[in-house]
Amino acid sequence: MHAFVYHGPGIGHWDSVPDPVIEQPTDALVRVDAASVCVGDLYMLRGEDSEVRPGAVLGHEAVGEIMEVGLEVHSVVPGDEVIVSSISACGYCLSCREGIYGQCKQGGGWLLGHEIDGMQADFVRVPFADHSTHKLPYGLDMNTAVLFSEVLPAAFELGVRNGKVRPGVVVAVVGAGPVGLAAVSIAEMFGPSRVISVDLLPHRLEMGTELGADAAELPGRLIAELSEGPGADVVIEAAGTPDSFTLCTRAVRSGGRIANVGMHNSAVTLHLEQLWRKNITISTGQVDASSTPWLLDTLTSKQMQRLSRIITRELEFDQTEEAYEILATAAEAGELRTALRRPG
Repeated sequence: MHAFVYHGPGIGHWDSVPDPVIEQPTDALVRVDAASVCVGDLYMLRGEDSEVRPGAVLGHEAVGEIMEVGLEVHSVVPGDEVIVSSISACGYCLSCREGIYGQCKQGGGWLLGHEIDGMQADFVRVPFADHSTHKLPYGLDMNTAVLFSEVLPAAFELGVRNGKVRPGVVVAVVGAGPVGLAAVSIAEMFGPSRVISVDLLPHRLEMGTELGADAAELPGRLIAELSEGPGADVVIEAAGTPDSFTLCTRAVRSGGRIANVGMHNSAVTLHLEQLWRKNITISTGQVDASSTPWLLDTLTSKQMQRLSRIITRELEFDQTEEAYEILATAAEAGELRTALRRPG
């Protein structure tokens, strides 16, 4: 088969590699029909994670068809079209029983495209298939379905749920990339009085409004507006930069919550000398993707259609290298998320 293979920092190619095989009775083999590239994959390609070795297949978001299952897989059968979760979960350890799949104690967690070969490939071996695949609902297109691998669960679990968004609160989402925009749209479901999308780029602010924000503002305007009141009840950090996190600490009201979603690959200063009196709650975490079934049941077709706008480009698998190049300059180029599709 062919796959996008990491060959060292900054070097990746669409290469011929051996076909994956069933290794454990809880495995499934999936033919990948659609995949995507996210910031985490870009960090892997740049060599910013020491666990990824040359020769590894990258990618942890995909949709495809079950081709073969191990003897202990019971929830899916060959021929089923499935969403493959970015997180692999045994389903039985204490962490999994609590829905914290990212901290699975029986060999799960962030495996695909990280510790084992990933999903930017013709085929992929999926561990713990009973709890790490979800049948594709009838009528849901592949490009939108890929968002359920990680983007939508991350927005809900780490942003909306950890931030305790509820009726009547003011929510500010800092960062209007794919996960930030998803957080804007999902937060609206919980009845906040106002949702504000914050970004530096006008085209992303426009997208924030299209996906349900009541206002879309530059950081300076946000601070100027909130300074006249108590601040935001919930601030969702979805940019992953030191400046964006500092902005969140300035925008949140006393007694409010900061829900960190963004992946931070550089040090961030926590100004406790300014925050200790404000009774702030800060939450962090890795996506679990345990909420995927709930999201599939709860999001309406209208919401899914709106969220499909997060996919701004579609390429074929052998153009995966180009997809990484697009992602590296996505903000300036007006791109959000690229979907990779099987030819034909």
